[in-house]
Amino acid sequence: MKDLVIVGTGGFAREVHQIVEDLGSWNFLGFLDDNVANHGTRVHGQPVLGGVEWLNRHPEVHVSVGIGATPAKARVVGRIHNPFATLIHPLAWVGNRVAIGEGSTLCAGVKVTTDIRIGRHVILNLDVTVGHDAVLHDYVTVAPSANISGNVEVGEGCDLGTNCTIIQGLGIGAWTIVGAGSVVVKALPPNVTAVGAPARAIKERPEGWHK
Repeated sequence: MKDLVIVGTGGFAREVHQIVEDLGSWNFLGFLDDNVANHGTRVHGQPVLGGVEWLNRHPEVHVSVGIGATPAKARVVGRIHNPFATLIHPLAWVGNRVAIGEGSTLCAGVKVTTDIRIGRHVILNLDVTVGHDAVLHDYVTVAPSANISGNVEVGEGCDLGTNCTIIQGLGIGAWTIVGAGSVVVKALPPNVTAVGAPARAIKERPEGWHK
């Protein structure tokens, strides 16, 4: 079995650890956290080995970034040169014609049908559904029970809230946030926050706000 560490010690990192345990196919070494106060402590009975710089001394170890906040996740990934683990929970259902990029995590109950492209470092949380011919670009984070219909394109770094719905054939611009429970019935531009049913943009951000 290949060695694996998880970056992060918060709620999502612990959920990722549960996926690793359920898979049973990795040699889990422990967690990494840049908060020095956590070094030497234990999470789920496993050691916090140090910060991200620990990886510089262990370049062969695989990494899963267990950070749910999309901008923070992207920044951490940019510091890592180790191989990334792609984790798919055994209770996720993934069709045969689905491409999944490295470092992505699919939680229990996820359903991904056919002819779908999922980028790098994408999170599909519990019970997310993705319909045919959808494209999810790098760093997309989808919260539990969200539904992405067929032929939808979700831009890089988008954050789709719990139980939101994206109607078929729409595009969502890069680094846009869709609020929990929202229903997207029209395409959304990049760098906005949209909420409601139907969803409307309530906040605009400058390009590059996430860096």
